[in-house]
Amino acid sequence: MKRTAVSIAATALLLPLAACGTGARADAGSTVTVTVGYQSKTINTVTAGTLLRSLGYFEQKLNALHDGHTYNVVWQDYATGAPITAQMTAGKIDIGSMGDFPLLINAARGKQLNRPTHLVSVTGYNLRGGLNTVVTAPDAKLSSLRDLKGRKVSTSVGSAADGTLVRALQRAGMDPDKDIEKLNQQPAVGASSLAAGSADALSQFVAWPGLLAYQGKAKALYDGAQLNLPTFHGVTAREDFAEQRPAVLEAFLKAQTEATGYLGTHPVAAAEKVAKATGLPPEVVYLYNGAHGISTFDPAIRPELVSALKQDVSVLKSAKLTGDIAVDSFVDDRYVRKALGAAYAKRLAAAPAPAASEVWPKGATKTQTFTSAAGLLKYVARHRTGIRAAYVPDATTGTLWFADRAVWVADGGRLLPFVAPETARTYVAGHPAARTLSYADALGRAS
Repeated sequence: MKRTAVSIAATALLLPLAACGTGARADAGSTVTVTVGYQSKTINTVTAGTLLRSLGYFEQKLNALHDGHTYNVVWQDYATGAPITAQMTAGKIDIGSMGDFPLLINAARGKQLNRPTHLVSVTGYNLRGGLNTVVTAPDAKLSSLRDLKGRKVSTSVGSAADGTLVRALQRAGMDPDKDIEKLNQQPAVGASSLAAGSADALSQFVAWPGLLAYQGKAKALYDGAQLNLPTFHGVTAREDFAEQRPAVLEAFLKAQTEATGYLGTHPVAAAEKVAKATGLPPEVVYLYNGAHGISTFDPAIRPELVSALKQDVSVLKSAKLTGDIAVDSFVDDRYVRKALGAAYAKRLAAAPAPAASEVWPKGATKTQTFTSAAGLLKYVARHRTGIRAAYVPDATTGTLWFADRAVWVADGGRLLPFVAPETARTYVAGHPAARTLSYADALGRAS
């Protein structure tokens, strides 16, 4: 028998009723259907979703199993993690990817409905929390979180972005339940609300803050990395599927690892692929997923991320979204350890690459890296019409941002970029010779 794996684009509404059975569905003629839920525009999941799908690595791994089955891979695209969890607990999705807070809700719902799930790998992470950002309208007078008191803030309740908002407000001495009016909205709806003026700020996860900033529709108000708490996205699998089809799950994790390798060695090409599949600008995809992007990709389940999950439980409990969650029972790295073999321990020991300034020249298939933001500015000043995008890391948090959207500070001979105005003010307050200046002035000084 010729064994092939077929990628099928489908929506939940088109799923056959047979998909409600436990484990991957086995049809007549030894055909096994594996259903993968992903979020194409949540681009820190691309190595388990958009990019992986475009590369075809999972199907290739399934072809190589030679176990007497033909495999159909059904890819289902969603805007958030909540519907993926709903489909998983209904037995209709085998493998899904989502952010850390949705992962915890996934764990809670799975246990509650006797459809246990497990975190089996990580996609993208940021050890400081830079994946989430609070933005406001570009012409807004707001300059700190405290300015949000009494105002409307859009977020997706139960998401990592909501968790960032809650924690950030608490650190600012505010009550998230009383001092703001929270609008529970999908990211696209929240973006529209911000544009229409019906929301004063938007707290969201990738790629929405970067997209709106790039389009000139928003400016950063708060950099999630100021919390210095890890945020990440990961892969969850139904327990019954993992037990019944361990070779299939291992094939997925090996394919994810290969997609991660492709992202690392071909960051520009990967950004172009994801952009083509999602409709996002490649420049925005690269901000998060590039060589020095906000996100680091690695399937290994780092201890720091597990610790962060445990800290996240209290936020969800206070919002009455979950009760206690046994995080250690939810995390299951057996499959990814087997998939990665001896490389697993090395990955856990490796530190994320340090942030760096990058320029993406027009027409180039590679970016140029600079040792300082000033060096980047000098290059941009000399090639103003030849720049596709320029990226600089925040001087204090390391979060990458668009150079022309950053808040710039001159301190003696140094030119320092910041994502948000508050971090820039904090720096200036501690450095008597420092002062803020416009991007145009920063370019002038660098040239």
